[in-house]
Amino acid sequence: MLTDEYFMRIALDEAGKAMENGEVPIGAVLVREGKILACAHNAPISRKDPSAHAEMLVLREAARKTGNYRLTGAGLYVTLEPCVMCAGAILQARLSRVIFGCRDPKAGAVVSLYQILNDSRLNHQPNVTEGILGQECGEILSRFFKEKRIKADSAVK
Repeated sequence: MLTDEYFMRIALDEAGKAMENGEVPIGAVLVREGKILACAHNAPISRKDPSAHAEMLVLREAARKTGNYRLTGAGLYVTLEPCVMCAGAILQARLSRVIFGCRDPKAGAVVSLYQILNDSRLNHQPNVTEGILGQECGEILSRFFKEKRIKADSAVK
């Protein structure tokens, strides 16, 4: 059976690919009717594009594949709570669900700093589920930033 955990594990695999490339390890998967429309991981450094967040990349790919920027009925699985930019794109795409692993206390725009996806003044509010494989999603980010700090400290010495 295809569960939220199943799709979040695929997002975690994508996050691992980002980490291998020196990118912040965030992965995303876009699913509709149990079928994966797109998978991606963060790539702003390699693409030299500040908008190349995992969420943005899956939205672009799914829109290209379906021939429509409206992705009604689709669910987005992402390892980290989306930022303001990604939350705006989620609303424009009219996603039905957003499922994320761990909160982002510094830039989260779903529950942490802002609640953009739940703002009744806007014309769309997707269902939100948080905490799916949250510990694993948080651990890969913690490991990445810990390794970055160790490298930075050793470079200073």
